[in-house]
Amino acid sequence: MAAFDDRVVLVTGASSGIGAACARAFAREGARLLLAARRVERIRAEAPRLSGLGARDVRAVRLDTRDYDAVRAALGDLPAEWEEIDVLVNNAGLSRGLASLHEGSLDDWNEMIDTNVKGLLHVDRVVVPGMAARRRGTVVHVGSIAGRQAYPGGNVYCGTKAAVKAITDGLRIDLLGTGVRVATVDPGMVRTEFSEVRFHGDRERADSVYRGMTPLAADDVAEVVVWIASRPAHVQIAEVVVLPADQASATHVHRRT
Repeated sequence: MAAFDDRVVLVTGASSGIGAACARAFAREGARLLLAARRVERIRAEAPRLSGLGARDVRAVRLDTRDYDAVRAALGDLPAEWEEIDVLVNNAGLSRGLASLHEGSLDDWNEMIDTNVKGLLHVDRVVVPGMAARRRGTVVHVGSIAGRQAYPGGNVYCGTKAAVKAITDGLRIDLLGTGVRVATVDPGMVRTEFSEVRFHGDRERADSVYRGMTPLAADDVAEVVVWIASRPAHVQIAEVVVLPADQASATHVHRRT
């Protein structure tokens, strides 16, 4: 029997990167996948593969986590067979730009704050009450090394990920005694669409971020998420920092010439 047979796992930002990798990893464990993203057509196209990997069922939800009313409508009134969410992977997030704060774009700032902080809160606010009422569940927030160590040009992005860490710590305290576990996974450099999104589609600049070093793959992070969620009920993995071997901190990276 797979570890998550017929248990409902909700992943936000599931259309690409770490979210899509988490969907594949939980599919292999027999989960019933509730996958949310703005680009829901990507999830629908991937659904047959996820079923082939072992997912018991796949439900795709078009969702912009920045819109609380949309989150409440999509996740607050699910069919009975989907409403008991056992694992929440609150992953949706992004970075925009790498400018100094005094030269930064307000539009970029607002998109990061609305997605990385408010979007995460919106999903927690709708999903976590059910977990607390059932006295079981695991919440995994996908943070970043940037939430622990600032770097040049990271200013607002680092601030949003520091907020994710603080929110995670606060939620863990608030849920003490309910049986609901709360974790954060904070990756370093992961090769996904992250840098391409940060640089507004500039693929050459995005590729240069990983030049001369071996970054993590999204699957590496997904394995950690599944491991956290699969611990015995009395074990709570509070936080995990996962870095590629070529990275020692947010700003120390070994590059081969």
